[in-house]
Formats: sequence, structure tokens, C-alpha cells
Amino acid sequence: MAKVEWADAIKTVSGALTKINKKSQHAGDQKMILATHRVAETTNPDCSRIYMRGLSSVTRSTPVLADELKRRSRFAAVSAAVAERAQDLSRVANDTAAFKAQKDQPNGKKTMKAYLWSLELATYDANHA
Repeated sequence: MAKVEWADAIKTVSGALTKINKKSQHAGDQKMILATHRVAETTNPDCSRIYMRGLSSVTRSTPVLADELKRRSRFAAVSAAVAERAQDLSRVANDTAAFKAQKDQPNGKKTMKAYLWSLELATYDANHA
């Protein structure tokens, strides 16, 4: 196994260092390099990991089902509604007040975005039930 020695100034590394260009004619020959590095109090001194992944592991092998298309369209519609609601100046004051009132409740949403998502998701589900 290869060893990676990080500079002292690097505290964490997480994510893709290189990505596969799926549109390239050479996409099948490319590798994606994923790395993780953390500095933590553990008994294991090996806290760095590097993974290489080829195109075959990111290419979908099953068809898209109708249920998945329905979930995708639901997510897209609710996401657009949340973005629109967040920018609607006529609703911001009321939404902010309602958010602050429910935030500290046992099942309250802790962020404004989560609160708006819960409202718009309920509206979408009620309209498409």
C-alpha cells in the first residue's frame, strides 16, 4: 500500500482530486481519484486514504424506473418552489416569524431552508395526492 505524506499545513482533504470527463472519447481510460485525510486523536496512525475509480463504476447499468422519474420530478418541483419562496419578499417576513416560532419545538426545523422545504414538500404532496 502506498503512503501519502501531507504537508503540515494541510489539516483535511476530502473528495475528488481528479474527475472523469464522461463526454471525452477517452472516458473509459480515465480514473477518478478520491482522497480523504484527517487529523484526529486515534490509535491508528493511518488516517489518509486514496481510492481510484474507473468509468465502469459510475456508468448506470439498470434502466430508470417510473418511480425514480416521479421522485426526480418531485424533487425538482419542490426545489424550485423553495428557491422561489425564499426570494418572494411578500412572504419572507411571515416565513421568518413562523420559522423562529417553531425552531425550538421538539420536531422543529433547525434551519430556514429545512423549514421551507417542509412547507413546500407538504404543499406539493397535498396537490399531487
